Amino acid sequence: MITRGKEKFRTIGVIEDENDQPSLPLLGRIAAGHPIPVPTTETVSTAERIRVPPEIARGSKHLYALVVQGNSMVDAMIGDGDIVVMEQAPEIRNGDVIAAWLKKEQEVTLKKIYFEKEGEIRLQPCNPYMMPIYQAAENIEIQGRVIGVIRVHSTRR
Repeated sequence: MITRGKEKFRTIGVIEDENDQPSLPLLGRIAAGHPIPVPTTETVSTAERIRVPPEIARGSKHLYALVVQGNSMVDAMIGDGDIVVMEQAPEIRNGDVIAAWLKKEQEVTLKKIYFEKEGEIRLQPCNPYMMPIYQAAENIEIQGRVIGVIRVHSTRR
């Protein structure tokens, strides 16, 4: 039931039964930087599935996962290559990290959302070197809200 890490001293972990872990569709990549094109219905229908800890899934049925591409969300502890777990959220609040589809541009991006005055939305990166994106509310469709991050550890030093 317990395993030891081979390369790190004093490292132990619990062996989990994979049958107890929920799996989510991995629908592709999402930009945490400049927006990238939206996945097509073909890429969604052939999506691979990944297992996630039960604590992340929390019994919700409308979850999916995306691989982050870019570094605009580093101050929110979301880095390039990490996997974000998204929920289809009926209600979004200021400061939520969301996937926003920019309709005219046919692109999607991962940012914090802020509802500004007179129907304008600010998509705020969490990187001091990047500028926010301002859009009219009618040009944005919320694709989901981040509810968890699975860190992918890099072997680079």
